[in-house]
Amino acid sequence: MTIASKVYKTEAIVLRYRDMGEADRLVTIYTPFLGKFTALAKGVRRTKSRLSGHVEPLSYSSMMLAKGQNLDIITQSQTIESFLPLRQDLWRTTCGLYAAELVERFTPEHAEHYAVFRLLLDTLHRLAEEDKNELVLRYFEVQLLGILGYRPELYRCVKCRAALQPVVNYFGAGEGGALCPQCAEPWAKRLSVSALKVLRHLQRGSWEEVRRLNLTGDPAQEVESLLRDYIRYLLERDINAAGLMDTLRREQVAGLDTSAS
Repeated sequence: MTIASKVYKTEAIVLRYRDMGEADRLVTIYTPFLGKFTALAKGVRRTKSRLSGHVEPLSYSSMMLAKGQNLDIITQSQTIESFLPLRQDLWRTTCGLYAAELVERFTPEHAEHYAVFRLLLDTLHRLAEEDKNELVLRYFEVQLLGILGYRPELYRCVKCRAALQPVVNYFGAGEGGALCPQCAEPWAKRLSVSALKVLRHLQRGSWEEVRRLNLTGDPAQEVESLLRDYIRYLLERDINAAGLMDTLRREQVAGLDTSAS
């Protein structure tokens, strides 16, 4: 192998990192054509490190890496987009970390999937620029599930295959989609007409179409709950950032209650 073939360049979105030793970090990145993998950033925690600030979570960077025996090594990194509004607001940061964690949990190592990279990059832009962060995340969840082969059935009952009627139906995470009232299992969650319409729109619409939705109140909570249950079932675990989002919501409500009294 020549020296040139040991070094390569790629764009990357930093999903997360963890400290290693006294000054190094293990950085998990998602790339357009190499998929997800973890690389070593040597000395990045030192004050004078040129990598410092360019391998932060949610950064979109151009990286130079060297092939290593166990882990590839990040030798250079230059930020393309830091998504500054995400870093200036804790809620937006948490939304971004949630999207990054979903990508990390759902995707295997070194499995190329450009559509996932593009979706995550577009989502980070939207979270930084849009006010409808909750809607951005719901669209991201539904689109990611579809790309990765977990698209839930929302038009026919997954058991009897009858077309769903505009009545209260049900959603079975284990069944992979909607159930009609006659086939609903006791553990299936209620799926209102409004929530079903929203989910279908998220599934088949472009972002420019979806962003016109005014998703608030009970339908918003119902859609989020259904998708969270489905994601939890598929991953067999909770998403850490989802818990932090719930905590921030509770603190916001408590703050509003305090200011009103």
